[in-house]
Amino acid sequence: MPFSSPGPRAVRQTAGAFGAVALIALCAAPAVAADGPATGLALGTIAPFDQVKPGSELPLSPVFTDTGTAALDKVWLSYTVTRGLGRTAVPSNCLSYAVGPADEEPGHTQVVCEFDQPVRPGAAYAPERPLTLKALDRALYEHIQVTVDSSAPVPDDGAAAPVHGTAAALKLVERTGEKAPPAGAASSADVAVNAAGSADFQVGGAQLKGKTGDTVTLRVKFANAGPAWVLPQPGQRAAHVLVTLPEGTSAVRTDTLCTNTGAESYACGTGAPWVNEHESRTYTFKVKLDKAVPGARGYVELGSEARPFDHVKKNDTARITLAVSGGTDTTGGGSTGDGGSKGGGDSTGGTGSTTSTGGTGTSTGGGTTTTGGTTGTTSGTGTTGDLTTGGSGTTGGSLASTGAGPALPLAGAAAVAVVVGAGAVVAARRRGGRED
Repeated sequence: MPFSSPGPRAVRQTAGAFGAVALIALCAAPAVAADGPATGLALGTIAPFDQVKPGSELPLSPVFTDTGTAALDKVWLSYTVTRGLGRTAVPSNCLSYAVGPADEEPGHTQVVCEFDQPVRPGAAYAPERPLTLKALDRALYEHIQVTVDSSAPVPDDGAAAPVHGTAAALKLVERTGEKAPPAGAASSADVAVNAAGSADFQVGGAQLKGKTGDTVTLRVKFANAGPAWVLPQPGQRAAHVLVTLPEGTSAVRTDTLCTNTGAESYACGTGAPWVNEHESRTYTFKVKLDKAVPGARGYVELGSEARPFDHVKKNDTARITLAVSGGTDTTGGGSTGDGGSKGGGDSTGGTGSTTSTGGTGTSTGGGTTTTGGTTGTTSGTGTTGDLTTGGSGTTGGSLASTGAGPALPLAGAAAVAVVVGAGAVVAARRRGGRED
């Protein structure tokens, strides 16, 4: 996800106020000669990093030029880095800031380096040695934003106290053989880093059990077993979950992250657009058991977003089974193979209901997820199925092992179209039945 603008959020939030003040000052000030000295900084091209293996290093040596007519006494280079990339040694003339997630932007790190030396117009400059980053185990779709500025950048909102680098200070060196960027070139660049990592998205089903007329609690689960976190392209979501209730039941109350898409089918979000490694979320519904329907079952499924990083498909779908006293009980639950339509081991719990959470990440930009839903006393029971195939248990089980292989760019439609379209599909499935 390229960052929303080259400047920090603090600067963007106050841009209007500063713009008004600047306009007033401009109107009151005397005219400046059009041929006066001018300054302008432009970055050279920075190639993307592709098929990066976790643990490997990424050297950054940005080249920039003062495209104006006046020399500069000091410049700053700043690097904004997504949470799948770490830093090695930070030079002593650089500060690093850890920034937590906010709004639609995930947590990240900023490194700001100050170069107190003159920069003459028309010459190309670069740090004497690269700033080196490292691909972490959770790396997948990462981004680095590099910016050159003639004034000190303002840290993003939510930045922690700065940490001074301890490695030897960096200096700028002139690149005599380097082609200078053209006048008007941008002073900021977003560099894509595609790592050869993987992430395992998975869902867990449940069993609804009680008497006709009972209202029971249904809890179904989504989790990312890692090892990578998943950062989608701007305007997209990494995942959503489709929940279809069994025939003969109706939702009395739904999870706060879920939207009805027709009949008793629901599209459920994951909160933020991205999904951290070892993050899990439980969706809680209050469901009325209206009648016993022989063979009735519902489904929990991952949405239609492209997942080239996910090589474990057998846990992409799970069943919601129904056992109403006086009617025909159905068996099964948990995850199924091949999209849940055929085969696959069942995994159901006993009575009662519990939820579990994924492991903990090590990210500075990670965070605690919250579970929407409702609480209350019910006369029936609903149990949460495992997130693994086969076996049985009363809680979400251990996360499945991850696959491996190169990552590809995320693709897919906008989030609203995905949710509505996918919801229509599950609604049709529920009305028309589904082959076991």
